[in-house]
Amino acid sequence: MNNESLFPGRVLVTGGASGLGAAVVDAVLQAGGTPVVLDRDLREVSAVKAIEVDVADRAAVSSAVQQAAEELGGLDAVVTAAGIDRCGRLEDVPPEDWEQVIFVNLFGTVSVVRAALPYLKASRGRVVTVASTLGKRALPEASAYCASKFGVVGFSQALAAETGGEIGVTTLIPGGMKTRFFDDRAEQYKPQDDSRLNDPANVARAVLFALSQPAGCEVRELLICHAEEGSWP
Repeated sequence: MNNESLFPGRVLVTGGASGLGAAVVDAVLQAGGTPVVLDRDLREVSAVKAIEVDVADRAAVSSAVQQAAEELGGLDAVVTAAGIDRCGRLEDVPPEDWEQVIFVNLFGTVSVVRAALPYLKASRGRVVTVASTLGKRALPEASAYCASKFGVVGFSQALAAETGGEIGVTTLIPGGMKTRFFDDRAEQYKPQDDSRLNDPANVARAVLFALSQPAGCEVRELLICHAEEGSWP
């Protein structure tokens, strides 16, 4: 992000085709910024620049980030909203499914940030990594998701320590949101009452808040949830 401005600038959003990512894209547009989407399914993306990529594929991510940065003339911010889940007891979740959660949620976050670092350092930009309240508190039958999001929290804190004064790093910790994230879960793992799920547009506004901090000021961690959130504290 250009520290001379409170506008979000050129913002790369992973998982930007739906859910929180799409809400962040809308918020960036409304704030006068230029979003670019990285997602494996672009069928619902039409109004913004988008690149089809699976964030679990490190080589493809590197190429996609480079393409986006070159087409935009640089990057001011990255928001890593791509994420998946596979619920169940450890012995019941196929190992390849369990590991894919780590590949997407943790390794995908790392790959995108690594590829974007040169551009963010050049612009003195910012990263917003998307963790979860389940990166702070573990629940049963969610070991893959908890492991990935605890990892995102640790990675983000280490990245902030490593790059202080060069780029900004914010760990976003959202509670449950009204998105399609729960659609492919077995019925017992779906929210039975969505009244305690936050609107992703509210969380996107929190992302813009983190991106709009003046030079020398960083929001290191931002936990945002519905007032009656059940997974926190």
